[in-house]
Amino acid sequence: MSAISTGMDITAPCPDTPSREPPAPCVGIFWGVLDSGRTVLVTDRTTLVEAEPYGDCLTHPRGHHEVWEAWRRLGATALRRRGLPPAIAGHEYEAFPRGRVVYMRGPVLFTLYADRRLQRPDTIALLVRLFGLTGEHHAVRSDAHYRTLA
Repeated sequence: MSAISTGMDITAPCPDTPSREPPAPCVGIFWGVLDSGRTVLVTDRTTLVEAEPYGDCLTHPRGHHEVWEAWRRLGATALRRRGLPPAIAGHEYEAFPRGRVVYMRGPVLFTLYADRRLQRPDTIALLVRLFGLTGEHHAVRSDAHYRTLA
């Protein structure tokens, strides 16, 4: 992964698709990780075809704890090589603001559940782009599950 820088001191891994093509709409999980004084958005995404049904929704099959622990086991050097912040190796998954993107089939709506610290317009715009939601109906909501402990 590489990083995309925005004007608001936030970076994010590049989507897996070529930059000329917008990514397909995805669901998934994300964090805003502090790295060398800037916030880096890190994501784990799933296409809608591969997403799991959850009631009337489609959701990402992996949880925050599961993904974070797999990343932590890589260690700082391997994380850096993969374009992920090495800070992941030394922190619990709840140490950084996080969230989830869910697709609601009934109203045909993508919902971004996010820690309030990530609900800035520039951050939401970047998440919309990373999850392929440009042009898709989406809403941003808070949820008690996505509150940072510290």
